[in-house]
Amino acid sequence: MGSTVTTDEPATTPPASSRPGYGQLLRTRGAWTFLLPGFAARQPFAMLTLSIVLLVQHTTGSYGAAGAIAAATGVSMALFAPYSGRLADRFGQRAVLVPGVLVHALSGLSLTVLALAHAPLWALFLAAVPTGASVPQIGPMVRARWGVTLQGSPLMATAAAFESVTDELTFVFGPLLATALCTAVAPAAGLLTEAALTLVGGLLFAARKRTQPPVAGTGGHARVPHASALRVPGVRVLVVAFLGIGSVFGGMQVSLAAFTHSIGEPGLNGVLYGVFAAGNMLSGIVCGAIAWKVAPRRRLVAGYTALALSASALWTAHSVPLLGALGLLVGMCIAPALITGYTLVEALVPAGARTEAFTWLTGAVAFGQAAAVTVAGQLEDRLWDGAGFLVPMAGTVLALATLVALRSLLVARQQNRTVARGVGHRVPMTVD
Repeated sequence: MGSTVTTDEPATTPPASSRPGYGQLLRTRGAWTFLLPGFAARQPFAMLTLSIVLLVQHTTGSYGAAGAIAAATGVSMALFAPYSGRLADRFGQRAVLVPGVLVHALSGLSLTVLALAHAPLWALFLAAVPTGASVPQIGPMVRARWGVTLQGSPLMATAAAFESVTDELTFVFGPLLATALCTAVAPAAGLLTEAALTLVGGLLFAARKRTQPPVAGTGGHARVPHASALRVPGVRVLVVAFLGIGSVFGGMQVSLAAFTHSIGEPGLNGVLYGVFAAGNMLSGIVCGAIAWKVAPRRRLVAGYTALALSASALWTAHSVPLLGALGLLVGMCIAPALITGYTLVEALVPAGARTEAFTWLTGAVAFGQAAAVTVAGQLEDRLWDGAGFLVPMAGTVLALATLVALRSLLVARQQNRTVARGVGHRVPMTVD
């Protein structure tokens, strides 16, 4: 907190003589100033959809209605997230975050009041749109800060893994907290807590200006003319892959809630989803600690194949232990795909558009989750208990087919561009 910290100077990485890894990453000067408030600000992200599902299902008695309202939130977030990222690249993260978290808190409060008042569904839809559109994109913003802080260091692969682990840590605690609040305190407690945490955490993160990526014409950094990150063909392929990942999240949320409700143990919902997220987190830790010798494009295809295969088995589970084991396996297959996708962005997208690129990917997850919540809710209402698990299977299989067919687009335009081989390796290699 002393005066020795230089305001506009990027944080420096530890000496090159030590092995790149989590310890070295966390010793990066200035990292903790945005990691701690960033973790607080992104924690509510994992609570939002589940809190809406549990609240609206309680007030309407329908998983279909609950899924549709949650889907409206996810779709609006997916549509607005890239624009939020683009504005953050142009005008700075603080300029986007402060008004965004204020709108989100007010919108979440309005949605809660309307649901408890048994307002018509159209009113809930109207409140759900700004609630989703204003979700702060903390994860992409933290990743963008790492990019500026590390500036091409071999630690970038470690940072990508660390961020995936952090995301999944929120998905371990978030569903557990949302379920506990909604079932043990009050049906509205989850959404109200989510709004409050978003407001406080978002404002604290926005206050950390020193590590914010420089905006156009500031900090002595010249910016290239802005072009949408979506114009990069590889980003479009990654968007499809992340849509499939979103279908897993959405399908699991609704289907686990319906399954535990059908067996008279609604409190197990958060536990089972927490097991799923824990698998994701643990595999993310391992993925970031491996010195990969396989190129990212090939890792993505291989990891996604494992994800599609494991997700295709979910609908066969008819007991809590089997569903927990399969959920753990599916979770373990998600992190490698997420980490590799975010790593590819570093090679495919210019620095000035990376926040937007990251928000396209997180937006794709949200959109896939929203579509999955809607379809899974309808399947649970109309077919058998557990029919919603067909959604993750369909979403991942279709995304895998697209990924395999268009994998050649996951190559940087400058073929001689080099990236780090992985954690523990400093020797560069050509992107595959």
